[in-house]
Amino acid sequence: MKEKRTRRWNTYEAFYVELGNYKVADIHITKHALERWKERVSQEQASYSSIASFLWDRLKQEAVQLYYRAEDDLYIVDEDLVFVAQFEQSQKDRNLLGEPLDRMTVITFLGRLSEVVELQDIKRYYAWLRHTRRMNLKKNARTTK
Repeated sequence: MKEKRTRRWNTYEAFYVELGNYKVADIHITKHALERWKERVSQEQASYSSIASFLWDRLKQEAVQLYYRAEDDLYIVDEDLVFVAQFEQSQKDRNLLGEPLDRMTVITFLGRLSEVVELQDIKRYYAWLRHTRRMNLKKNARTTK
């Protein structure tokens, strides 16, 4: 999702929004993130562009912040919605100085703090996820022997 108002032929630099150390010029939503959005955020019909435009608007309003300092890929929107994002340098978007801008890839949506109480202590939540995955692997290994 890019800013639609800057589609002129190289008269302006690419529009970007600063988020921490990143200069976000584009947002990419994965298929997994779309599925998690439908499960955990909104049961209404959602599309890649609607989610990207929602996040883009929140980025412009500075409503997206780093959620947990130790984990640099966890972000929170409006102090309620937690999501995981990765950043990579864009190959085609550059500012006027020629420095590459960043592309934000939303990996998944963890949910809303108001609905999922476990997200308030993210260390314990991640430990719980690792534990359940490990136990599932052990259980599946036992059944195949």
